[in-house]
Amino acid sequence: MRISVVTFPGSNCDYDAYRVCLSRGHQTKLIWHKDTDLANPDLVILPGGFSYGDYLRGGALARFSPIVNEVISFAKKGGLLLGICNGFQILTECGLLPGTLLMNESLLFICKHQYIRVETEASPFTQSIGKGKVLDVPIAHKEGNFYTDSVTLKQLQDNNQIIFRYCDKQGEINLQSNPNGSLDNIAGICNPQRNILGMMPHPERSATDTVPTQDGRWIFEAIEKALE
Repeated sequence: MRISVVTFPGSNCDYDAYRVCLSRGHQTKLIWHKDTDLANPDLVILPGGFSYGDYLRGGALARFSPIVNEVISFAKKGGLLLGICNGFQILTECGLLPGTLLMNESLLFICKHQYIRVETEASPFTQSIGKGKVLDVPIAHKEGNFYTDSVTLKQLQDNNQIIFRYCDKQGEINLQSNPNGSLDNIAGICNPQRNILGMMPHPERSATDTVPTQDGRWIFEAIEKALE
């Protein structure tokens, strides 16, 4: 599998994603944000971090980097695209996913382990995981509070586009398990065509033997099976 990980000024999880993909035996390249060639990938990853220092708001400036036009074209042709944390913010800023990521309800930066529940198997990112499975995947963000209007929220719900929700260890969805105030406990969504996933939690930080949880591997394994 060929994977391209895009690096923006201020990205800090690009090498995490790069190393995880390499460790799984994939041909992986780091793509600089000023490039205009994605190197013919099967999967593109927009990693976490603070692109352009999150000036204005998360992802607002990165959206205008030259490579993003190529990412948009790639995604519109059906290519698999994964936006993690700041990458999710960029996806909403460039219109590939609906909604926006607001400041956390607490107004604080949150960095901790967080349980999320798989809400659907109907995506290449979760098709082999199983609906209802609880994953322990860390979060690290200050602008992770997903928000959209009521009409769009209903569309996300009705179209089965909510891929992950924040939950507790038992898989219960409640206010106490919502770390940032996200609408409907949303931790990740996809587009109607289901080839684009944006998620605030960091699967690349929970996919190696050197960290306390390896639950992020489930997501990478699902992508691999989808592209077999």
